[in-house]
Amino acid sequence: MIRQIGALPYRIAADGTATVLLVTSRDTGRWVVPKGHLMPGLSQHDAAAVEAWEEAGVRGFPCPAPLGDYTYDKRRRRGTLPARVTLYPLAVVEEHASFPEVRQRQRRWFSLPDAAAAVDEAELGALIAGFRAPPAPSAALQDMIPAIRQGLGRRIPMLGWFQSLLPKQGRFFDQFEAHAGTLVGGADALARLFQVGGEALGTQIEAIISLEHQADEITRDVLQDVRRVFVTPFDRSAIIELIGVMDDAIDQMNQTASTIALYGVTTFEPEMRDMAGIIVEAARITAEAMPLLRSINRNGDRLNELTGRLIAIEGKADEIHEAGLRALFAARRDDAMGFIIGREIYSHLERVVDRFEDVANEVQGLVIDHA
Repeated sequence: MIRQIGALPYRIAADGTATVLLVTSRDTGRWVVPKGHLMPGLSQHDAAAVEAWEEAGVRGFPCPAPLGDYTYDKRRRRGTLPARVTLYPLAVVEEHASFPEVRQRQRRWFSLPDAAAAVDEAELGALIAGFRAPPAPSAALQDMIPAIRQGLGRRIPMLGWFQSLLPKQGRFFDQFEAHAGTLVGGADALARLFQVGGEALGTQIEAIISLEHQADEITRDVLQDVRRVFVTPFDRSAIIELIGVMDDAIDQMNQTASTIALYGVTTFEPEMRDMAGIIVEAARITAEAMPLLRSINRNGDRLNELTGRLIAIEGKADEIHEAGLRALFAARRDDAMGFIIGREIYSHLERVVDRFEDVANEVQGLVIDHA
């Protein structure tokens, strides 16, 4: 069987919806993901990123932890051979009009359901369809709650009077989602920081610092609401723990950026960039999970899938961390200070991923308690 790698280029809109980029194959014109053979000297996810550039004209942050595998029949002059493709998510940050295979392929952004239906391979369609669940349709319900309460107050005057004495219901779900947004922004800036290097670091460091301040404000609001709100959707300690580990994640991103600025580091190891790619994926998963908490009973299965992937990619990050330290030690045997600084950066990156695993554990606890 032929072994190949593929990329799933994606973008997440402000409302949480995802789109993915497909290209047409050169032989049949059917819709496929960018894919190709393994490349000597490149890791599988980096090779997938190269294919995404050559076939679709996009660049971004590949995640070293694959989404899964799918099989298809690869056409050759003398017939077909079975091929297995390992698919890696790629967070797109650049899309170019000119790229190596621009005259050989078409490209198009699809919604997840449309993309899953457009591809011929059932396994690939399942991977695309399961990449991200639709945003929880909860905003309309949240808008209806005040009107419902007003109606009850008119029909039962004593109830309305009693409700007026109670603190308003907290905005915990909105706050969780807003904080997840700072994690996504911070992860994106962190990944850009490790990719651009040089004098362009300052912009990304400033972005991370700004987002960390926003996250702190959200966390303070949550802690104030926990104290003053009469009814909370979950146990108060669970709310505090969840927002706390989310805040720890962006604090560690800030610590990573601060360490880089403090020591004036301008070049980075490949494994550092790989860990940043893991963090981008962890933030994406967290941002999907937070709206689903509004209805844990309905979304328990999906939340278990998401937390399972968070824990899995944390394990992958541990492998990258160990490999990076070994490579760093080998390269800096005669540069003790360079090794110490590099090890500190690796340590902060590992802690970022660990905090996302803590997020997964907290969400799993909520699912167990409430689903």
